[in-house]
Amino acid sequence: MSSDSTANEISELLGSLREHTKFLSELGAEHVEVAEDPVGESSAAVSVVTGSPNYEAAADVNPKAISPPDEFPTMTTRAATIKSAPQDTLFGDLKPPEPSLLQSSETLEDVWRDIGDCTRCGLCEGRTQVVNTHGNPKARLMFVGEAPGADEDAQGKPFVGRAGQLLTKIIEAIGMKREEVLIGNVNRCRPPGNRQPTLEEAAICRPFLFREIAAVQPDVIVVLGNTALRNLLETREGITRVRGQFQNFRGIKVMPTFHPAYLLRDPSKKKETWEDLKKVRDYLDGLRQSQSITRPDNI
Repeated sequence: MSSDSTANEISELLGSLREHTKFLSELGAEHVEVAEDPVGESSAAVSVVTGSPNYEAAADVNPKAISPPDEFPTMTTRAATIKSAPQDTLFGDLKPPEPSLLQSSETLEDVWRDIGDCTRCGLCEGRTQVVNTHGNPKARLMFVGEAPGADEDAQGKPFVGRAGQLLTKIIEAIGMKREEVLIGNVNRCRPPGNRQPTLEEAAICRPFLFREIAAVQPDVIVVLGNTALRNLLETREGITRVRGQFQNFRGIKVMPTFHPAYLLRDPSKKKETWEDLKKVRDYLDGLRQSQSITRPDNI
């Protein structure tokens, strides 16, 4: 093999190494160690620091000054150690997350007034009334579901049917009252036959939910079911995959869990939902204790 061919091959290998380094950095790798070549003719070590990766480090090597390895390091031929940042607790830092959703000067009533007798999408044709978010305007905990059902459409309040009664029991089980929390839906009008809202219907109604969240600034939002999860967090992940794991919505912690209507169809999932809500309860309790220490009542 000529020296020029060797240099070209080494250049290609180093280019691949830079791309692989960049990929590991995007995954959050802080340090990657590549074991020595089994033949002993060459070795390589790559350090990746999240936030400041040195993609050009490998480019500083003179391709003509080294011999090509028999086999380029791959995930199957090299051992890699990836270290992730430890969490202080099961829930991460108990301090309130850095606010990225600006406090709104609106009230819930302002948002509802703007919604009015809404005719922005076709759901208005079959509904009885608009079902706005209901509950404590200073709530620390908010629940978000999909859309009103028949009972909600008739009474004008979210979660008042069988699923709503189960939700009330869940709220009470974590030591709170329904009047203390805020409960709403992505859509405010009942879809025909209780079908799932279309993407267009959800997109039209969702901004009002965001405005309510900005007005209330709850500490935690519990999203109930796939529709609420995907519309609030704009993710393709399903509820089964992410339930029980705190997510983030513009600086507010979000706990995805099963919709109460699903629990009525499959009671075996109640245990998992209870585990999810216990995490919410414990997080709120820890946050309350942290705030009471930093802001004593007698000050």
